Amino acid sequence: MQTTLADSFRNTPDGDTAERILRSCVHCGFCLATCPTYQLLGNELDSPRGRIYLIKQVLEGTTPTAKTQRHLDRCLTCRNCETTCPSGVEYGKLLDIGRHLVEKKVGRGAREAATRAALKTGLLSPTLFNSALKLVQCVRSLLPGFLQTHIPASDPAGVWPQPVHARRMLVLQGCVQPGLKPNINAATARVLDRIGISLIAADKAGCCGALAHHLNDSDDGLDAARRNIDAWLPHLDAGVEAIVMTASGCGVMVKDYGWLLRHDPAYADKAARVSTTTKDISEVLVAEADALKRLTAHPAPQRIAYHPPCTLQHGQKLTGGVEALLTQAGFELTAVVEKHLCCGSAGTYSILQPDIANQLKARKLGHLQAGAPEMIVTANIGCLTHLQSGSQIPVRHWMELLDDALAAS
Repeated sequence: MQTTLADSFRNTPDGDTAERILRSCVHCGFCLATCPTYQLLGNELDSPRGRIYLIKQVLEGTTPTAKTQRHLDRCLTCRNCETTCPSGVEYGKLLDIGRHLVEKKVGRGAREAATRAALKTGLLSPTLFNSALKLVQCVRSLLPGFLQTHIPASDPAGVWPQPVHARRMLVLQGCVQPGLKPNINAATARVLDRIGISLIAADKAGCCGALAHHLNDSDDGLDAARRNIDAWLPHLDAGVEAIVMTASGCGVMVKDYGWLLRHDPAYADKAARVSTTTKDISEVLVAEADALKRLTAHPAPQRIAYHPPCTLQHGQKLTGGVEALLTQAGFELTAVVEKHLCCGSAGTYSILQPDIANQLKARKLGHLQAGAPEMIVTANIGCLTHLQSGSQIPVRHWMELLDDALAAS
């Protein structure tokens, strides 16, 4: 795609990156077939190719409007288009640049700005979030049914083993996961403990930065990245093998630290080191599959439907590992069509774009439930809570099921 950048963008880091990505696009349109918003809305401007054109126009000097911003906002950042693209267009990086430019030029109305600020404040503060969550959980049974579906029941964590093994790995606790589903990380610690690996958390590590980043607050997102890097490096220097992610949305963000901080002279090398050391828990356990196999019992056959999050299959390009580990543990996985499509969660998307998110959720649940599973499992806290809000079938993290299977051995 030929482009002539405006003088204000030419020979700038973002301008050079955008121009390289734009020139790799050959207009083929393969991305339209796998774009969730295009499938729902049928508007070219709500497809990757259409959004690329919009970003190109802004970079060439066209003044963006609220309409431009609306089409960019509607993107789920699922990156399905990157998996589909035969030319390797790095759409996610281009979208970040485009959204940031449009945000500066168009801004937000007072109500929308307040909503986004409230999301950042509430979700990024464990004290505020957990206090509010406990309050609504206490009165959950008194609320109308349609509200109860959006409030998860209390889910206490099990025992977290003491760190007694020579092999150690770090885990990112996450923002909302410890409050919503504390058993996920505890289950992961128990599974790793059984194969001789202690899982620990760095006290000063916090949010991965994804939430702020995708709300176009890149400064806060990068500050979160730097804080985590500072918290993790002493552990890496002491011999920790990997930084483990149990939420694929956090994993794709941390694996991008090296890219996001590449121009920061104080953090570029540190960020690259952290990114290369970061592993999704499925990567860790696939490498330890033989050790797991020696432990795995074969529980009574249980039919489950697995939803691979976009941040795992498209963002991190990891497919098949979770399915193989669950099958090895004795679970029967049902066939699910359109596994490549987004469920509509996408971080704060389900709050900011509820109509589209709910349509995608209903479509996804229809496919997941078609095989009459006893349970739905996934690998990201956002997908889990989003799907559970529309499902009568329990939705759990796959590590909880693996932990249950090993506990039975």
